[in-house]
Amino acid sequence: MPILNPDHLFEQTEKLIVPPPAGPPRQVDLRRAISAAYYGLFHFCLIAAADEFVGVTQRSTSRYALVYRSVEHKGLKELCTETLKQVPVAKYRPYVPAGGFSSGIQEFSTAAIELQGKRHLADYNPIPRYKTSDAKVALNTARSAVHRFGQAEQEHRKAFLTLLICPPR
Repeated sequence: MPILNPDHLFEQTEKLIVPPPAGPPRQVDLRRAISAAYYGLFHFCLIAAADEFVGVTQRSTSRYALVYRSVEHKGLKELCTETLKQVPVAKYRPYVPAGGFSSGIQEFSTAAIELQGKRHLADYNPIPRYKTSDAKVALNTARSAVHRFGQAEQEHRKAFLTLLICPPR
């Protein structure tokens, strides 16, 4: 199964924010850049979850695709919101690492929530006007979040990915 490489989405963002030879960047390019930055982070989550539960060597299987496609944007946002709470709601508490999620997971979560909101505005609200700097900030936020997730303790990453794939009821 060919998966969307998050780095390719980040590279697409970079290409979209290169100023044209004359005039300002087109709004459509800046909006797509902001959207691509979020989707780079989102697909990073999908890959991390499917790699964790099915395995990197199984990427061409239907089981891998099933796990990859099981994550929804709303579920990611809900989980990220819970990771930021001092005391998560009762249904999450048994699955959160002792002392709560680490700063790396919390920083990832903050970025995911922020970027998802920016993507919604960029994709669906015709009123805001964007600058190249807005897209650059989105790209830097996404890349930094992915890096921070990777630097987080393994137990915290696994707990986050488990909750992402198996949200408690």
